[in-house]
Amino acid sequence: MVKVIFSGIQPSGTPTIGNYLGAIRQFVKLQEENDCYFCVVDQHAITVPQDPKELNENTRSLAALYLASGLDPEKATLFIQSEVPAHTELSWLIQTFTYMGELERMTQFKDKAEGRSAVSSALFTYPTLMAADILLYNTNIVPVGDDQKQHLELTRDVAERFNNRYGESFVVPEIQIPEVGARIMSLQEPTRKMSKSDENARAFVSMLDTPKQIEKKIKSAVTDSDMEIKYDREKKPGVSNLLSIYASCKNQSLEATENHFAHKGYGDLKSEVAEAVLEVMEPIQEKYNELINSSELDDILNEGAKKANDVAAATLVKVKKKMGLGRL
Repeated sequence: MVKVIFSGIQPSGTPTIGNYLGAIRQFVKLQEENDCYFCVVDQHAITVPQDPKELNENTRSLAALYLASGLDPEKATLFIQSEVPAHTELSWLIQTFTYMGELERMTQFKDKAEGRSAVSSALFTYPTLMAADILLYNTNIVPVGDDQKQHLELTRDVAERFNNRYGESFVVPEIQIPEVGARIMSLQEPTRKMSKSDENARAFVSMLDTPKQIEKKIKSAVTDSDMEIKYDREKKPGVSNLLSIYASCKNQSLEATENHFAHKGYGDLKSEVAEAVLEVMEPIQEKYNELINSSELDDILNEGAKKANDVAAATLVKVKKKMGLGRL
């Protein structure tokens, strides 16, 4: 039986090679046997202040990167959240049966709000919009990282609450922690995950970095002083991170990667990791550059929005009828 899979991606800057190797590449595999909806969640992005022009550019850029990475519009639906009005409308309806205490328990809200003098109410109600995103498409499976698991549990709770109160309406989604392609760490602080929002630009490799930038960043990656190339996350986090990047880019085991570098030095390791990253990124960047200012990208997003609107509108009509809204 074909499963419906939903994934929402925030357009908050260009994804890193960590995002690609750890998540995007796995999402592309999912489209082969499932009915996948990939949504650029631009309305989630505005829970914190955004530059409008930059948000618009990031939204388009992210969509192009997903397509360039192998997303096939014949197999999956790619669309922009704000182009499907049902997301915000269902979010409001969900708020009517979501409790304050549930939202107050969300650790991500606490983390993002900490130290701020003014916090938008949207940041607080963010999980209801995320629930709407998922429930609109009769989603069976949502692949998420640990940081979003709590939001998914709330989505399940409100879906079950609605079904109990109004009758079966929502599919209750399953949480799936995706198969980890690689956990890629910061090049400068290899005990922390690589992040596109890192203040130190040398700590991450963006999917749109130039070959020179990629080479320079990897060659300046932190290693250690004993010169042995061995995978040991605790004692040799920098070297282990470079081995993980190489193994993931080459689709080979860490054991085979260790053997490959057994009699080589750190200079060889960094050079070959940079080459491996470039091998993966160059065709993606080439396709991205063809798409980013093309009518093809707009055609794909238009078609995706049309399909998403059809499915989402049908769910919304059913929910409103169950709640007694509008005219019979």
